[in-house]
Parts: sequence; structure tokens; C-alpha cells
Amino acid sequence: MERRTFLKTVGTVAGSYALGSGPLLRAQAAGLVREHLGLPQRVLGRTGARVSVVGFPGLALANYDQAQGTAGLHRAFDQGINYFDVAPAYGKDGDAEIKMGIGLQGIDRSRIFLACKTKMRDKDGARMELERSLKRLKTDYFDLYQMHAIFTEDEVKQALGPNGALETFLKARDEGKIRHFGFSAHTTAGAVAALNGFAFDCVMFPLSFVDYFDSGFGKAVIESATEKGAAVVAIKALSKGSWPQGVERTRRWWYRTTEEQKETDLAVHFTLSLPGVVAAIPPSWLDLVDKAIEAGRSLRPITETETLELRRIAGDCQPLFREEPRQVAADCPRDHHIDPDCPHHPGAATPVG
Repeated sequence: MERRTFLKTVGTVAGSYALGSGPLLRAQAAGLVREHLGLPQRVLGRTGARVSVVGFPGLALANYDQAQGTAGLHRAFDQGINYFDVAPAYGKDGDAEIKMGIGLQGIDRSRIFLACKTKMRDKDGARMELERSLKRLKTDYFDLYQMHAIFTEDEVKQALGPNGALETFLKARDEGKIRHFGFSAHTTAGAVAALNGFAFDCVMFPLSFVDYFDSGFGKAVIESATEKGAAVVAIKALSKGSWPQGVERTRRWWYRTTEEQKETDLAVHFTLSLPGVVAAIPPSWLDLVDKAIEAGRSLRPITETETLELRRIAGDCQPLFREEPRQVAADCPRDHHIDPDCPHHPGAATPVG
């Protein structure tokens, strides 16, 4: 995307905040956007649910023991997070789900928005994962249930077709086990196909300043989601792209993240200033969750000066994603710290050795 075009886009977004003409300001005027413990909440599209602008990444629990994970969950809740996201693929043998189910005990279920996912594309497989996840999370229902990590149009056809996962979603909604439907995706083609195929309430998609500046990656998905009335939740919002050669890997993770609070503030403010983006899920480390919460508390529209600063930072970064044909980093770590959403590792992570 050309610099002038992008700045015009950001300026339009900022203007909508200032003039009260954008969707967020209309929601604020209607009293639908509030703060809880200093952390803003936004309405998750047509679900009507209010969620914190920063969500808790359940995958983080695979990186810590139960006591640390439980403390992290409660600290996040006490700092204003009410949106908790997890999946059976996170950690070995459902480690993250199990730890979250234990860790959320003592928190009023009605005060949290609990989201889970399934990588199964068939009806029976999705049912199996749904029932297992409900048991692990010690809950009777999920506020949001999602098709996890969609990449291809063929996956969408299978999931939405006869005996596909959607049949389970619909029946489970009738049973009161699912309230709202969504999906996560890592390709434009997969995301747009899903949005065109069914009226999903929410789409999770990588939206980082590095990839957005590099190729506009995510813009087409935002536009499609807006057209279809689906809310957008950003993943990889703190990404600084793939690890360049010669750069020390400060985390055992398949991509670099912002580390300093100032950069984290800019990254979070940028992503949450994109039209239609309701919330962001930080990378799966408890210290980064704390930094993202701090950034969320200071949330305001990104300015042109800040956007130029992010462009400068992005100039030293290597993107993770490119528009089709898709290109991604090819050196994801092969251990239990892996992000299962990494395109090179579609299954659950397992330790090396």
C-alpha cells in the first residue's frame, strides 16, 4: 500500500473517532462501550457482547505450570480482561484447555466471555472436540465457538457442506452449548470464502503493522468482514515479523514481538484503530499480556506521527505473511513453545526429544 494511501486511511479512521461518525463512536454514544478496571470494552459486532479490547491468549498456559497459569488468568481478569480464548490444539494433549478450566475457577462465569475452537472440519469430529472442550473448561457453554486455523477454500467447503462442522455448530447452538459462531484464518482466500459461505459473527485474522505496511495483508479481510457484518479480532498484533538472520532470539517463538512498552502501545493502538477491529489477542507470554493490557488502557486513535514511527520500525522488520501466493516464515520452533497456528505446524505442539 502506498504511504499516502495508508495515511489517508488511518486519518479517516482517526477522524471518525474525533467526529463521532464511526461505528465505535456511535456505539459509545449508545452506551455500548465501557471501561472495566481501566481497560476499554467494545461490542463484538452483532453478538451484542461487550469484550475487553485485549483478550487472554490461552496458548500462554502451555508455557507455564498450573500455579503460574492460574495466577496469570486471575491477574488478567483483575486488570480488566473478560475475553478468554483457548483451543484444544494449544499445548500437548489439551494442556492449555485443562489449565484454563482449573485456573478460571473462582471467577464468576457470567462475567467472562469464553471462546474456544475446533480444527475438525467434519460433524462428528467437531462434536467430539466441542464436548471434550466443554468438560475441560468446566463450563456448560461457550460464548464463541470457532473453526480454527482455516487456510484453504476446500476446508471451508468441507466444514460448511453436508456432514460438516457447521452442522455441529448449529445443533449445539440449539442445545445452548454455543452462543455465537466464528473462525480464525491465516489466508485471505480462506477467510473470504468462510465469510461468503456463512454469516459468521466473528473472524480472527493476523493484523500486525509490519504485514499491513508490507502488503496490506488483512485489508481485504477487514473489508469483507465489514460488508458481511462480522466483527474482527486481531491476532499477531504485536508481531515484528520473522526473525532476521543474526538477531538474537529473545523468546523461543516463531516470530519476533514488540518488547518495549512504547512499541507495544503503538502496535496495539495501530491494530485497534483499524476499522471493524474490536479486540486483539497478544502473543502467548504472560509478560506480553501485561504489556498489552497497559497499551489497551491508554487506547486512543493512532496518529499520523505515530504511524510514521511504526513505518520506520517496520522498515527493519521482515513480514510473516504476504498476500497469495502465501509466504510465511519457515523456521518455527519445534517444541512445546510453538504456536500451533504457525502454518508449518497445523497439529498440536509436542516437546522435542
